[in-house]
Order: sequence, then C-alpha cells, then structure tokens
Amino acid sequence: MHPSQIPAGVPAVHARTTSLTAHRRPLVMGVVNVTPDSFSDGGRLYPQGHPEAAIAHGRTLLAQGADLLDVGGESTRPGAEPVSAAEELARTEEVVAGLAAEGAVVSIDTTKPEVARAALRAGAAIVNDVFGARDPDLLAATAEAEAGYVLMHMRGTPQDMRERAVYDDVVAEVRARLAEGLERCAEAGVPAEHVVVDPGIGFAKAPAHNLALLGALDVLRELGRPVLVGASRKSFLGALLDADDVDARLEGSLATAVAATLDGAGVLRVHDVRETVRAVTVAAALSDHFAAPDLGSR
Repeated sequence: MHPSQIPAGVPAVHARTTSLTAHRRPLVMGVVNVTPDSFSDGGRLYPQGHPEAAIAHGRTLLAQGADLLDVGGESTRPGAEPVSAAEELARTEEVVAGLAAEGAVVSIDTTKPEVARAALRAGAAIVNDVFGARDPDLLAATAEAEAGYVLMHMRGTPQDMRERAVYDDVVAEVRARLAEGLERCAEAGVPAEHVVVDPGIGFAKAPAHNLALLGALDVLRELGRPVLVGASRKSFLGALLDADDVDARLEGSLATAVAATLDGAGVLRVHDVRETVRAVTVAAALSDHFAAPDLGSR
C-alpha cells in the first residue's frame, strides 16, 4: 500500500478499565516469555531468577516504549509440547501481578480458561488466545472480566500445525475464519469493541502464506477491528535472511513492522521494542508527510 492510502485511524480496543488507541503509530506489545523453550528467548527469563527476572525484563520493555506487555508461560513454537495449567500458572501469575502493580497493561498469552482467570484476577487486561475462540470457557472468562481479547487464526496445535499449512486462498480463508471467530466472541458476550484480530503469522502458515497475509492487511481491516501483526524474529524471516540465529533477524523484524505500519496495523507484537518503536515512529511520520505534503516547507 502506498503511504498516501494509509487509513486515518484504527478502532480503539476496550480492555477492562483501559481503552487502547493507536494514535501516531501502532501500539507496540512487548513479549515476556516466561518459558524454558520458546523459539526466540526461551530460558532467558525462566526458571532462574523467577519471577524477578521476567518482571525486570517487562520494566525494561516499558522503558523502551512498549504500550502493553504479553506474558506467556507455554511455548507455541512448532512442535512444542503443552504444559499443565498448574505449571503455566506457576510461571506467569506472579509476573502478571508484578507488572500490573506497576501500571503496565498486561496481556496473558494462554489457551487455558483457568490460567486466564487467574491472570485476570492478578491484573491482566487482555487475553491473547492463539487458538482463536475455540474454547467457550475461555471466552466466558474474558467476558466475565470485560477484558480485551486477541483472536488469532491457527489451524491444529503446535504439534501438527506445519502439516495444516495448506490453503487455496490463504487471505480469504483466514479472513473468513476470523469473521467466524468474531461471531463466536459476540455470542459469548465479548463485544467486538474488545477484540483485536491476528492472522497468526507463522501458525500453520508456510513462508509464502505469511508474506501474502502481510501484504493484505487491508483485507483483514475490513473486519472492522484492529489487526495485530506478530512477525518478530520468526522463521520465515530467517529463511529470507539466511539467518538461523533468531538474534540475527532484527532487520527482517523491523522491515515487517514498518510494512505493517504503512498498511494500517493496529498492534505489533515484538521482541525488540526499542528498535521497533523508533522504526515505526519514523514510518508513521513519513506516511503523514506523503499523505499531505507541505510543499511550502521544501
């Protein structure tokens, strides 16, 4: 999309007592993985120094400009094995409470209703559901708390999602499933105003599918909700950059963040907060200039 076509605004997201709005740039969601096995940073924040290490990392991301923090206690990388609710709670509950107590807007990245309820009691404001409204009880937990909700597209589970990456038209099919998810949310008492849609970059998607979805955010915006893009450090970027090391994918992550900004994304879920905030701040400023250039200032 040419910058002059960038939409004028992104709908606000209501999350408990908070209203989140992307003004000058997309909202930046910093990742706090409290796991030993996440694809990018597993083990850096857990188990050593728990929960202080994860809380300190969250503080750092806030200082770098994160608008909200996504706390997760179960890896959803391809092939990851599930953990029990008790283990996920042990990893995340104190971290959520500690960050919420400092005023952070916290999202709990979980598919388990009991984990969501505990995190919401601890102060989380958003439920980030990679299974995309499959579980009525998780939707009920979200509705009970009047929380925000991230509705993500995914087929299967982390164990088998690679085999499910087969589409005739990935953009149309993802859009259709997200539309169905919005209907399930509404039926469960989660209003559209509380929902963010996420195409699920890397989840049951081959590299070509990821690129197609990143190039079609305007189609997903037709659903009337902010679009979250979570492409940070993912393997399709490693393939493009010939970078097996996730720490060598910064440039690719920033390129996708800028492209998503120019295509009207409302939220960016990222690991590299400082760099992303700076890059998309410039991208947003350039988009404003291209949309309405001040010829007299040249």
